[in-house]
Amino acid sequence: MSSNGQVHPATADREDGPRGPVDSSRIPRYAGPATFARLPRLDEVGTAEVAVVGVPFDSGVSYRPGARFGGNAIREASRLLRPYNPAQDASPFALAQVADAGDIAANPFRIDEAVETIEAAADELLATGARLMTLGGDHTIALPLLRSVAKKHGPVALLHFDAHLDTWDTYFGAAYTHGTPFRRAFEEGILDTEALSHVGTRGPLYGKKDLDDDARMGFGIVTSADVMRRGVDEVVDQLRRRIGDRPLYISVDIDVLDPAHAPGTGTPEAGGLTSRELLEIVRGLASCDLVSADVVEVAPAYDHAEITSVAASHTAYELTTLMARGIAEARTDSEHAGPTTAGTSTARTSK
Repeated sequence: MSSNGQVHPATADREDGPRGPVDSSRIPRYAGPATFARLPRLDEVGTAEVAVVGVPFDSGVSYRPGARFGGNAIREASRLLRPYNPAQDASPFALAQVADAGDIAANPFRIDEAVETIEAAADELLATGARLMTLGGDHTIALPLLRSVAKKHGPVALLHFDAHLDTWDTYFGAAYTHGTPFRRAFEEGILDTEALSHVGTRGPLYGKKDLDDDARMGFGIVTSADVMRRGVDEVVDQLRRRIGDRPLYISVDIDVLDPAHAPGTGTPEAGGLTSRELLEIVRGLASCDLVSADVVEVAPAYDHAEITSVAASHTAYELTTLMARGIAEARTDSEHAGPTTAGTSTARTSK
């Protein structure tokens, strides 16, 4: 049943196969609970191949707070997403079971404890076989998510979209903040240092040492100016060569976008990517083995007309499509490799 007492259109005559979003031709997009893309909750389907999970935590920010409200803002903006993705010629919610796993509740007053809580919750979700599409929250959450993913896949390639490096050591003596997750990840050996890239960086730094330290960790940098001068296709080709066939984690700080495209964030920097450039770069990574991803730093209090939340929801949609395609391709490869005990299911989506 839906929240207004009607039978959920996506389950009224369910067949075997993924359960898709609520049928917008029967229930208006603005009605009912705002799960991501109006997909079923995880408890409604039992298990998911891609779990969309929120982490409403922003105690690691160094400037404007408010990203704790980002996940739900992204969900609200995602009401307009539809089942077929023409840019990737794929129906992600038919290719794999995608479900909204709700939120990971973390202590807002103790960052160390919050990091442990997020890691443990991510461990539980990944143990079910799901890949994670995480909605932040500030960038502090990337560290526990990477820890969890690395337990399953070993050190992973990292593609980091951000205006900032996020490889600083500490802020006010604190090791865990939204500006330090990738230094901690490097120190812990959970990143494949042959396949690390920042995309969209720009703006002032504390000193040249910031870049020297970053290079020592193995990061390559594609600045926002590089994207403008070289173009999306050349940048995508470079990134794919660097990533290769390694398991890949993508982390998107929405401030990678110019403030014209994402005003609702905590540390905006002029001269960023357009939303079109970000989406096209993500789409170009279809050949990569994306094992999980996050979109963070959406702070809706500073947004206008949901500009930032819309951009974030579409980014998460493209990332989810990449994962769903990878899951479907792996399933097909497995079926072609030999007989299976399971029957072939017919995927079904709604409008």
